[in-house]
This record gives sequence, C-alpha cells and structure tokens, in this order.
Amino acid sequence: MKDRSAAPGKDEKMKKAETCLPKKGRSHKEILNELRGFGKNDPDYKKSRTWSLVYYLGEGHTRFLQQAYNYYFSANGLNPTVFQSLKRMESEVVRITANLHHGDRQVAGVMTSGGTESCLLAVKTYRDMAREQKKIKKPEMVLPTTAHVAWEKGAKYFGVKAVHAPLDKSLRVDIKAVKKLINKNTVMILGSAPEYPHGMIDPIEELGEIAKDKNIPLHVDACLGGYLLPFAEMLGYPVPAWDYRVEGVTSISADTHKYGFSAKGASTVTYRSIEILKYQLYVYENWPGGIFASPALLGTRPGGAYAAAWAALQSIGENGYRKLTKTIIETAEKLKAGIEAIPELEVLGKPMGSVFAYRSKSREVNIYAVGDQMEKLGWQIDRLQFPEALHAMVTPLHAGIVKQYLKDLRQTVRMVKGKPELSEKGAAAMYGLIANIPLRGMVRKNVLKMFAEMYGPDAKMIDPTTTSLSSDEGGGDKPDFATRMAMAYLRVKNRFRKQD
Repeated sequence: MKDRSAAPGKDEKMKKAETCLPKKGRSHKEILNELRGFGKNDPDYKKSRTWSLVYYLGEGHTRFLQQAYNYYFSANGLNPTVFQSLKRMESEVVRITANLHHGDRQVAGVMTSGGTESCLLAVKTYRDMAREQKKIKKPEMVLPTTAHVAWEKGAKYFGVKAVHAPLDKSLRVDIKAVKKLINKNTVMILGSAPEYPHGMIDPIEELGEIAKDKNIPLHVDACLGGYLLPFAEMLGYPVPAWDYRVEGVTSISADTHKYGFSAKGASTVTYRSIEILKYQLYVYENWPGGIFASPALLGTRPGGAYAAAWAALQSIGENGYRKLTKTIIETAEKLKAGIEAIPELEVLGKPMGSVFAYRSKSREVNIYAVGDQMEKLGWQIDRLQFPEALHAMVTPLHAGIVKQYLKDLRQTVRMVKGKPELSEKGAAAMYGLIANIPLRGMVRKNVLKMFAEMYGPDAKMIDPTTTSLSSDEGGGDKPDFATRMAMAYLRVKNRFRKQD
C-alpha cells in the first residue's frame, strides 16, 4: 500500500506553504495585494450592506483616523508616566465622556480596548468592593436577560453568579423581578441604555431607586448609547434619564468606537468617584521587574487607539454628533415604519434610537428564511432568538439605502411566504434549530464544538448556509442522536405551525 504520509498532495503542500514563515521576506507590494484579496468574501460595509460590527462614516473620516492612529502607532499606554501624551488624551476622552453623561468633577475612569473589557472591569470592581466593604464571599449580580454577553463572561471569569431578571411587556427589565432577586450577596445591578437585542432602554430611574435604597452599585451599560443618547436628548427626542443624573447610578460604560465613530478598539468605563475606581486598579509590588501598576485589564495599551478616539471627538464635535444622531434616528424611524407597513412583519417593542429588531407575525413566513434570502441579495443579516427575529443597528450612511432595503425585504417576504421548506435549509435551519431546541446544554456543546474546529489546528471555517435539516449532504460528520432528535422536533414544530 502506498504511504500517503510520505508524499503530501498538492493541497497539503499549498496549505503548508501558506502557514509557514517564509525563508525570505516578501515584497511589501505583494503582501498588501494579498491582504486586499483576503477580504473578497467579507461583507460590503462601505456600501452600507451590514447592520452591525462596523460604524463607517466614509473614506475621508477613515483616512483621518488612520493618520491620527499612525502618529502614535508605536506608543504604549502601559506606563502612563512614560507616554504622557497618551495619558493626556485618555484623561480628556474620559472627561468629555463624563460631561456628556452629566457627571461632576468627581467622576473618574479609564479608556479600555472595547465594551467587553469595560464590562468585565465593572464586574471585577464591584466584586472586590463588596468583598472588602461587605465581606461578601459568594457574590451575585442581577442582570436583565437582555444584558450583553460580556456580563456573562464577567460572571464566568470573576466567579460572580449571574442572576437573570426577566423583561416586562415593554421588553425592558421587570422592576418587580429585580427587587425579588436582590439578596445579601448582591454586589451590583445592571441596566442597559440601550440593550443590544431590541434597542430598549431599561428603566434606569427605577433601578436607581432600588440601588440607592439597598446600597448596591448600579452600572449602566451604555456601550451602544453612550455617544448617541446625549445628542438625541439635545435634539429634543424623549430620552428617559439614564446617566449620572440618576442618583443611584455608580458607573457607566460607553464605546467610543461605536457611535463615537472612533477606530477600534476604544471604550470607556467611568465611576461616580475615585473611591470606586480604586477597586479596579491593580498593583503588584514584589516583582523583580519592578513595581507594576495597571488601571485596566490590558498591559500593553495601543497608543493609536487613544489618539484616534481623541481625534474623532475633536473633529466631529457637538454639532457634528447632533447631525449624525439626527440622521441615524430619522433613518431608523423610516426603516421601522417601512417594516411595520409589511403585513407579515412587526418591530419588537418601541425602541427609540439606532437599534431595533423585527419578527414575523405570520405563520406562513419564517423570519430566518427571510434573513437567508436577504443575504442572497447582498445584505449582511443578524439573527436573534427568544423570540426569533432579525436585527439592525443603524449608522448615518444607511440613510442612502432605506428604499432598497425595504424593497428587497418586501420582495423576500413574498418569496418566503408559504414555503416552509426554506426553513429547513441554510442558516435558517441552523438558527431555527438553535432557537427551538429546549436542551440548551446541547446547543452550547455543539456551538463549542464548531468554535473548537475554527480555532483548532485545521482552522476550519463554518458556513451556516451549508447546514441542512433534511439530509447530510455536503459531507462532514453525521449528526449525533441528540441532534437528530432535535432536527425531528423542529420539523414537527414547523408542520404544526403550518397547520395552525
């Protein structure tokens, strides 16, 4: 028998060549051309075909941010006494943010690498503060079910039990449920402004009253709204109180690289006083390399991100942010009105701002199948579960594609209507399966397996459009017994949905 290991095939040789360090350095031109080619299958965000991940204001703004970033490309914010320029920029970004959030001069904070780091730091801070001040050894925090997953990460990483409060009929956290979930081990309460899935602002004033009464910190996750809601209020939109004007609020996270339109990754986390922030800081005094102090999670902190964040705030200014916010909200309102005009669809709740979700109210229209068909028309679609819905985060440049998006959506709904077989193919099948399986542990296990394959030695890419409920076509491992049972469960559910 031929020894296959002795003579690797062409594909194997190519893969080896691509993943090995070249013996001789390649030309800059060749490398840059190849890098451009890597993105050929990426979503076309420059033409406003995406609804998340990217906050793009055009090439002029992008080039400006690149220039600002490059001025401090090699600068490192690890030691604020060395690159004092970075500390100045960080301090000014934090102060501008605190002012936007109606904080007084006592508010203190830091810049971080993104919303997740900001959220993780708040969990760590309140855990440690409660440990010292209240001697809490088994910390818990009360989160709305719509809290960003970063808070679940924080719970896992820092050993804080996440206790979930359900939503009320308006899709905001249920205040009565929050009150019932608080106990002697509660180290913090969370509210979102707004939350990611539906764009709703939690009742921060009422949460603040609870927090003040119980002497428990209240963090407002404004990673999405932190640089949009202040300007919406200036424009006269009915924005409920959510920031430091609410007495019980003790900290706020806000992402500069979202609606601050900075370069990634840049966020802020601020606290009502330095006395709270002190619990976030880390100092180790016995290292042979010297005394080490760090204000956040990262050691090395890229200076370019500081510079681009500072530059974005300075270049856009209050008037610029007002104009951008006005465009965003008006565009979102046009989109929501157009969606509501489609008889088979409805917007979830009454979101005010840039974020919303919509679902099918017709048993003949599978919303995930709508998402699949929209993607075939060139749109990048995000999907939600509980309930099944499609999602959008609006940016200023979406103003130019409202008519096309709604036209495509109407066409897609007509095409999908009455065709349940479309829910058993492509991403609709995978997302439908994930959203409807009652065995959530199995969902976690299978998603973990897919991610392990993506980050394993073979670096397999997962394409949800090749998933099928009805067969194992396309190769790959056959589904295990539990997965086959889940597929059967979903097929039966779809059949009864059609009969109803």
